[in-house]
Amino acid sequence: MKCILRLLVVASLALGICASRSSAQNVNNLILESPTPAQAQAACQTYGLTMVSTLHPPDVYLVQANAALTPDMLTQLTAGDPNVKHLQLSNRFNVPENQLPPALSSASLPATAYATGPLAKLYGATTWLGYVAQPALITTNAATAMNGNNTGQGTIAVIDTGVDPTSAVLAPVLVPGYDFTQGVAGTASELGDVSQSTAHILFQSTAHILFGYQSVPLTPSTTALLDSTTAASMQGLTIPNDFGHGTMVAGLIHLVAPSAKIMPLKAFAPDGTADESNIIAAIYYATDNGAVVINMSFGLPQISDAMMKAINYATRHGAVCVAAVGNNSENTLVYPAAFGNVIGVASVNAMNQLSSFSNYGPDTVTIAAPGEALITTYPGNHYAAVWGTSFSAALVSG
Repeated sequence: MKCILRLLVVASLALGICASRSSAQNVNNLILESPTPAQAQAACQTYGLTMVSTLHPPDVYLVQANAALTPDMLTQLTAGDPNVKHLQLSNRFNVPENQLPPALSSASLPATAYATGPLAKLYGATTWLGYVAQPALITTNAATAMNGNNTGQGTIAVIDTGVDPTSAVLAPVLVPGYDFTQGVAGTASELGDVSQSTAHILFQSTAHILFGYQSVPLTPSTTALLDSTTAASMQGLTIPNDFGHGTMVAGLIHLVAPSAKIMPLKAFAPDGTADESNIIAAIYYATDNGAVVINMSFGLPQISDAMMKAINYATRHGAVCVAAVGNNSENTLVYPAAFGNVIGVASVNAMNQLSSFSNYGPDTVTIAAPGEALITTYPGNHYAAVWGTSFSAALVSG
């Protein structure tokens, strides 16, 4: 009887929807957990859902429902159905640097001369001394570890906006990843997120170490260190708010663990937002493809059962999960950092004091690491000074 009632309710809703609007309008993305593919298809037929993709076989799927069927309604309709183990809305996640206050970097930007400095070598790649010998390496004891030949091993997955695969520093350690925003395996490049004219300016080779460099604020969390010609050419350009975030995170991981491989998994758009379904698929992909560490520089203030299941899967298979705790200056829970099997990372300044922007609290924070005025890689073989718990998390992952 309950099954018949359920079918009647869904059918009546569907008729009302069809009478008032096109079926292509206003859909919600949902994450369905079902025991088998056949049962997942049966659930879709019963509740008028559209199967979109398999997030992780055999039991996690991305489905769509018309927005008239709210998640609460679907939860009530599917209660007790053996074909539906769990059904939830696919949330929207953000990189935490979206919450940083304006002009954060202006007061504490390191002198450009320090940041660029003379050239140095990092395991064969020519780079700036300001990147290789920055204070964070000393305060985290990473420099001591590397002097003892502890330079990292295995593969670190970076779930982010992608990476610049042409980076002279990063290219030697990149392994094939996946672009979940496009459904394409390979480089997971973020270069397609800017226009051709912007890419041309960023990637033209006009710089010489003696030309001098300028600090160009891009966002509250990022200040690019560009040669004078590139800096002048970029005046008036609009760059997506979080373009380069993945490259900057990867650069700090590589700094701490230069012998480790980096697997870029692109789940985020250049505006710093991602659909939870792409993140969950990335966690499973990282685990199934041998990542020993998964860096998650993002968060959401509400718990997600689907994400918790994915992280439990990763930790059961031996992966260490690391996440940023966020930049809201609050004692608050942020997920995935607040999960018990995730290392939540807060930010401290050069004096090992809590950064003014960092979230805090024992229920979210496991450890803290430097997160202010760090020097890291930026697309186009440039460098950037960055602030935020995303970058603290990167150091810990390394």
